[in-house]
Amino acid sequence: MSKRKALVTGGAGFIGSNLVDELIERGYEVIVIDDLSTGKKENINPKADFHELDVRDLKKIKPLFSGVDYVFHLAAIANIQFSLENPNESNDINLGGTLNVLTSARDAGVKKVVYSASSAAYGNQEKIPWHEDMQAELLSPYGLQKYASELYCSLFSEVYDLPTVNLRYFNVYGKRQLLEGAYAPVVGIFIRNQLKGDPLIIFGDGEQTRDFVSVEDVVRANILAAESKKVGKGEKINIGSGRSYSVNELAKMVGGLTINKPPRVEVKKCLAENSLAKKLLGWEPTVDLSEWLEAYKKEVGL
Repeated sequence: MSKRKALVTGGAGFIGSNLVDELIERGYEVIVIDDLSTGKKENINPKADFHELDVRDLKKIKPLFSGVDYVFHLAAIANIQFSLENPNESNDINLGGTLNVLTSARDAGVKKVVYSASSAAYGNQEKIPWHEDMQAELLSPYGLQKYASELYCSLFSEVYDLPTVNLRYFNVYGKRQLLEGAYAPVVGIFIRNQLKGDPLIIFGDGEQTRDFVSVEDVVRANILAAESKKVGKGEKINIGSGRSYSVNELAKMVGGLTINKPPRVEVKKCLAENSLAKKLLGWEPTVDLSEWLEAYKKEVGL
């Protein structure tokens, strides 16, 4: 019996490399596409078939989709500020890249595409928790690009019979999260500053809240979405913990001195309603942020 075959775009990145590891652990043959702009070679599982390519290059990536069962599309510039400053480049990668992946998957007869969508599609909602049938209230080109990519996925399911599913990640943390650079998430930035002995920078009053979800839980959601027969019509599914923490609370958990800077354009309150994930995927979060942080701090000597 031949192995199931998966292709992971962005497979050298934070979430993608964790997903590749788990797929290989489960017996999948895995192809990785990554241009290493934010991903790292050392993250790539040696058992994966790695190709250093840009998802904007349709001609070069398309042949790699042949014979693939599931495509996990994670490649993106996942940074709101970058998209505000560079909307054209951000659009080419985040939206144009998605279209290239979808057309390649369609032409290769892939069984399903699992798209890494984003809670940024919600923008700033007056009510929380956020549920999947809320209207998008976009605040950035990044949010628009991720939302438009969801629409492309749904369209390809409707028009071309390509099974797709959109997983809307909330704030992901965990093993291999970025600690340096412009793309580092707040958990990674706080840990980096604490390790260096620098103050934790809080924008505004720090009362903005976030729903933090473990990369382990996100990886599990991806595999469940690929293998589930209940999804494949472009569904939008929240992947969040269903619990929120303020940035001030996160800073206390990490520890160290804090300084406040002027507020920036960002969502004030964020919380996932995740019952649809349980209903369609049988998924529930299993990792608690505070417990993980305590274990991680001991691991790195904080």
